[in-house]
Amino acid sequence: MNKIVIVGAVAGGATVASQIRRLDSESEIIVFEKDRDMSFANCSLPYYLGKVVDSRDKVVETTPEIFFDKKQITVKTHHKVTSINEDDQTVTVHNLQQDKTFEESYDKLILSPGCSANTLGLNSDMAFTLRNLEDTDDIDAYIEQHNVSNALIVGAGYISLEVLENFYARGITPTLIHRSTHINKLMDEDLNQTIIDELDKREINYRFNEEIDKVEGKKVYFKSGKVESYDMIIEGVGIKPNSDFIASSSIQLDDQGYIPVNNRFQTNIPNVYALGDIIKACYRHVDLEAHIPLAWGAHRAASVIAEQIAGNPNMVFKGFLGANIVKFFDYSLASVGVNPQLLDQFNYEYVETTQGTHAGYYPGNTQITLRVYFDKSNRRILRAAAVGQQGVDKRIDILSMAMMNQLTIDELTEFEVAYAPPYSSPKDVINMIGYKARNK
Repeated sequence: MNKIVIVGAVAGGATVASQIRRLDSESEIIVFEKDRDMSFANCSLPYYLGKVVDSRDKVVETTPEIFFDKKQITVKTHHKVTSINEDDQTVTVHNLQQDKTFEESYDKLILSPGCSANTLGLNSDMAFTLRNLEDTDDIDAYIEQHNVSNALIVGAGYISLEVLENFYARGITPTLIHRSTHINKLMDEDLNQTIIDELDKREINYRFNEEIDKVEGKKVYFKSGKVESYDMIIEGVGIKPNSDFIASSSIQLDDQGYIPVNNRFQTNIPNVYALGDIIKACYRHVDLEAHIPLAWGAHRAASVIAEQIAGNPNMVFKGFLGANIVKFFDYSLASVGVNPQLLDQFNYEYVETTQGTHAGYYPGNTQITLRVYFDKSNRRILRAAAVGQQGVDKRIDILSMAMMNQLTIDELTEFEVAYAPPYSSPKDVINMIGYKARNK
């Protein structure tokens, strides 16, 4: 029987605890979480703020009490792990509520501390980041108490775009600023024009190459010289790994503070695993490192780690493909494969097509643009990106499976679509990419 200690109780930590218990009814499992809540639906938070998700019960998946009753797993919230002693196999834990510190021993240690939101250090009561449920409650309470009617959204990644859309749905007038013109960095830059078009369509203000200089009361002073008043500021300016407590141990960190892991999610120290936003692994289809802080990877890692601890060494992780998608008003923008900044490491070509998502004569047809990059040496797919109102997720998911099985771009001609006029065309957009590739 093992004593298993897990650091972090959100997606990665709570899921790996559950998966271990599924395979192992005997081991003692203790989870330490520095924040107030466990196992909440992190990706739901912008939609909860926008009242699209209309009930808190749909966001909070469980509590420590319920978790213990169902699974006999102990979760201690407000408990921050401050250091690791790998020689003695102990962790130092600070009980934040009682201000007490104690040592906890382990046979297996699993690290899932996640990341924190970067902040601009504005020193303003109306500036918030959104990373957990406590942040969400603080933002929601501030909106209600201060009758927020407009908000400044800083940054142009997923969180900022989702918060902007949901504030707009809630009746809060948003303004978007970003320090460069390169928005939504997981997407091809030119395909992000859809985001600009959606902002323009709704007369939502935005400025690029813009930054905040200082905030005084409700007045925001910008580096451009503009001065504007806002009721609230949301800072969506990236993340940083919660790995400070690891630095004093011998667990390897990269120069950004992330934990490199192998295909079993093992660190360089025996009996210590890691998963979630904190890790750096590799791509599945090319020989490159990958940091993919998205939910699928955390859940997949949880299963692999549980199998490893249960004695199944053959269950390994074959790498990320980086599939991702964001909804922005009427459109979806998605991609899979290496990020655009890594393409210059390959001798690549790309094929692009724009066509209807289903038969043109059937009502409701909309256009989808699909772009697929391939390695010219072996014709295998490196990356794909898609933008449209319908069917974007379907095509990216198909290409994810194609890449997983190392299909070439030419083999997309053989993809057999489930065709009927409301759903697709006899030659789907996927097929057309394959046919067009014959000319390259």
